[in-house]
Amino acid sequence: MERNGLVIKAQSGFFTVYCEDGSRFVCAAAGRLTKGKHEEDALAVGDRVTVEPVQSGGVVTGRIIAVAPRQRTLSRIDPVYHARGKPGQMVRQVLVANPDLAVFVFACAEPEFHPRMLDRYLVGAEAQKLPALIVASKTDLVGCEAARQMFAIYEQLGYEVIYTSVLPDHPAFAGVRALYDRLRGKLSVLTGKSGVGKSSLLNALKPGLDKEVGRISEACKKGKHTTVVPELIQLDAQSWIADTPGIRGYAVWDVQPEELDAYYREIAPLVSQCEFSDCTHTHEPGCAVIRALHEGRISPARYESYVRLREELSQQRRW
Repeated sequence: MERNGLVIKAQSGFFTVYCEDGSRFVCAAAGRLTKGKHEEDALAVGDRVTVEPVQSGGVVTGRIIAVAPRQRTLSRIDPVYHARGKPGQMVRQVLVANPDLAVFVFACAEPEFHPRMLDRYLVGAEAQKLPALIVASKTDLVGCEAARQMFAIYEQLGYEVIYTSVLPDHPAFAGVRALYDRLRGKLSVLTGKSGVGKSSLLNALKPGLDKEVGRISEACKKGKHTTVVPELIQLDAQSWIADTPGIRGYAVWDVQPEELDAYYREIAPLVSQCEFSDCTHTHEPGCAVIRALHEGRISPARYESYVRLREELSQQRRW
């Protein structure tokens, strides 16, 4: 009998599916779903699927025979295909399908906070109409006041920031409880660079999970990967968290240079005030964005982030 379920793990062409009746199947996908040319991953963690149980040698497995249309995704340009494919050919790597909330985890220290990467994540979320939440982890390493200064610009722009520490006696441990409340009833994706403390947060959110906690390499200050495949973790009966491998690079998917300004919250309202309708906001006379920058109404760091990302997008050749 066919069953509907949720893909909770993807590894080496096999998919673990959690069905509505609580059963789980390790499945392969029907060939018609994966064969041929695809511009995005045919199956990913978070996909809603139909499974046909298969019994062989006394072992019951399954075959995925249908995938429901995706409502949204957290995606990036597939770095492997982009490096090995033909110039201009790009494939969407779906990190998580159908998330209700994207949780971008950035450490206050160890590893160093890189706001430009956070800006990329936020552009991706804005482009895909995906609600975003910023988690400032390891607040205990710098103190609450310094942490709030680091992320102040994002709070000013209207993004929700939760400050956390996994030390039970630290004031920011309350952020773990606040994060739990925000995750309830949702399929959320927890993502960020290696070493920012995602696994430690998961352990704090769900005691007993016993996720391996990676150490920061003292030699290069880069985090070691503790999650090697995408996986959904059940927080409670109605809540799932997608734990993703640590990401050291995030190439924004399907954003054209000329539309980038719409995904920077402080720039978007000014676009209609520019003298030229095709203004790039980099050099043109009568540019309302440059004027706002000079008047201190736009953060220089965020503006530089916009300029660099626009230049990068302009250099990408698409098929």
